[in-house]
Amino acid sequence: MPSRRTTIDTSTGPKLAAIIDSPANEPTATAVFAHCFTCTKDLKAIVKISRRLAHNGICVIRFDFRGLGSSEGIFADSNFQTNLEDLQSVCSWAKSNVSSPELLIGHSLGGAAVMASAMHLDSVNAIVTLAAPSCTAHLAEFLAQANPDIDRVGSGEVVIGGIAHTISRQMLESMRQFDLRQEIESIDKPHLIMHSPSDATVKYEHATRLMQWSRGSKSLMTLNGADHLLLNRPQHVTDIADLISTWSRHWTSDRS
Repeated sequence: MPSRRTTIDTSTGPKLAAIIDSPANEPTATAVFAHCFTCTKDLKAIVKISRRLAHNGICVIRFDFRGLGSSEGIFADSNFQTNLEDLQSVCSWAKSNVSSPELLIGHSLGGAAVMASAMHLDSVNAIVTLAAPSCTAHLAEFLAQANPDIDRVGSGEVVIGGIAHTISRQMLESMRQFDLRQEIESIDKPHLIMHSPSDATVKYEHATRLMQWSRGSKSLMTLNGADHLLLNRPQHVTDIADLISTWSRHWTSDRS
């Protein structure tokens, strides 16, 4: 499937790097894909899912949050609120340059951003979350425990996925203060929740809370044996993409 790179302006300055994975023919829908904390749009699972979705007729715009991957900005200066701003900027850009996104897909903290944004984007008809948390504070506490200097002196390094990242206190405070449950409880759009009982990073209980709190037509798909980054079972990503394609067809507009 054809892919092309682009950059997207944000309202607060940094330009975001993005890739558009387009179907060979006219797309049936447009989706925006938000990646996990400290990941990028080039995470293997995200690339494979996006390309498979394009194969199935869905145009996918995947992007790097500011300070990560090829996007501009300093990661330590970012926070959950800037994630929401970045996602809004990508959706606005898509409306003007591709088409209004009908589907949002988010992995882990990207899933939290998707849930917090869903009811503020009129064109979005449905959302998909992969290994998403039911709150953002749990990540803040994990990072604070990993390096107490973050809270004590204002910043500190934490190794995630073999890469050292500078984490700032303001980033943790943004996660601690954000009321994700309130946003989830406002969602009355269709919501596909995908999670693994084997996820050691975001426990499966988060998925059951999402099922309980989200008010729209919702489905829980259990990804048996998958790890948090969806890397240990390559066939899973193809199955995930095919499930998203089939499920979303009922909720997104058919332009074919």
